[in-house]
Amino acid sequence: MSRPRKLFVGPRVRRLREQRRWSQAALAARLSLSLSYISQIENNQRPVTAAVLLKLADVFGADVAHFSDDHDRQLLAELDSALHDRTLRTEPLPPATLGRLVEQAPELVDAFLTLHQRHLRLQEEHAQAIDRLYGEQGSEAGPGAPRGAYVPSPHEEVREHFNRRSNYLDTLDRLGEALAAELVLVPGQRAAALAGLLRTRCGVEVRMLDEADREGDGTWLRRYERTRHRLAVPAGLSDAQQAFQLATQYALLVHADAIEDVVRDGGFSDAATQALARQGFAHYFAGAVVLPYLPFLEAARGVRYDIELLQQRFHVGFETVCHRLSTLQRPGARSVPFYFVRLDQAGNISKRQSATSFHFARHGGACPLWHVHDAFAQPERILTQVLEMPDGARFFGIARTASRGGGGFRSRRKLFAIGLGCELAHARELVYADDIDLRQPSNVVPIGPGCRVCPRQDCVQRAFPPAGKTLLASTDGESLVSYRFEP
Repeated sequence: MSRPRKLFVGPRVRRLREQRRWSQAALAARLSLSLSYISQIENNQRPVTAAVLLKLADVFGADVAHFSDDHDRQLLAELDSALHDRTLRTEPLPPATLGRLVEQAPELVDAFLTLHQRHLRLQEEHAQAIDRLYGEQGSEAGPGAPRGAYVPSPHEEVREHFNRRSNYLDTLDRLGEALAAELVLVPGQRAAALAGLLRTRCGVEVRMLDEADREGDGTWLRRYERTRHRLAVPAGLSDAQQAFQLATQYALLVHADAIEDVVRDGGFSDAATQALARQGFAHYFAGAVVLPYLPFLEAARGVRYDIELLQQRFHVGFETVCHRLSTLQRPGARSVPFYFVRLDQAGNISKRQSATSFHFARHGGACPLWHVHDAFAQPERILTQVLEMPDGARFFGIARTASRGGGGFRSRRKLFAIGLGCELAHARELVYADDIDLRQPSNVVPIGPGCRVCPRQDCVQRAFPPAGKTLLASTDGESLVSYRFEP
């Protein structure tokens, strides 16, 4: 058995201490440790024990995971990918240098990644403006072309807030779990109990409306009339879907203060983003009511993360189970860390979150070699894949289609592909990896974060030139090397 790796957290402790303007002596007093001990920790001359780690988390009011390597690994992957962006025209830095940047100056890395996202957005807006004015050939117009002003997407801002916290919000998760226990919610019978709670505790009358009774365009899922204390929910939704909408409204009414605390913690840029965040946090609470943390985690481990069995146990859909699995990162009761993604047939990613170092494409399409795209050709079938990112990190993933809507002959259904995966080290905990030789090189598919920033030069599916390369590169003044890229 391998010995546990020593944990050095010096730079993180120093940053937290300096942010609070404490001296080393003040921190030593709060931790009941000697000044020399604190100095050794901050200079990475001494690893921290489990007991000291818990003390640090308590004193700084931080999650123990804040001192783990998981967040740093994700930052490192994103930083490496950004520096390979050919539009920056920078030379990639050595891995050791990147590691020191992430360890010593994570705030600077965060700021750089934010600027890189804005840079990519400006590039896209610039190209779109040129196309509108001059047609597709106008992309060669040069530096005099118009430039758009970057406006951060509220959805992206809220999504990044979740990702920075490994998709887990402790206060709201525990409040949702407590409500499910209080009501003794039973799968298949949740909505009635929550409707009764809204009536008795909030004075809100719940109405389940048939399609013919719904006003407007009929696409809404929840309508609350504040002055009349009345909540309408479509009768055609499943019990779990109705319960989710009822629990969301309950959160907005009863736990508004807790939600506002999380909104303030997010530091969102404007009122529109804050409003979207409130809805997102209320939805998070509702998810914890429908699938309470500890009972769901125990069931997931018991069936080795068999999603279809979890669907049957909790009476929810495939996407709902996958989404909840990606949030199970409670300190002291962590699940396998998963990434989760949802995309449509055009490759548009509408949901993405990760408790792993897996790096998603922030702009442009996802890697075409990723098996999530293949799911549309084999509806309802679970596909598996062992994949390797450019930095050598390997993951095991599953993918399957999921649909929504319908109900009538003329009703349109939404079709998505759902991807769920974990680092290869955890693959054997999943039932889906039982019949796969995870060490066989032929089973490993090399993918990337997206063609615009992918450093792989030998990919047959590349849609843009390799990072840092032009389409044709002179080698000796006479011959030309052409890369695998078809414009």
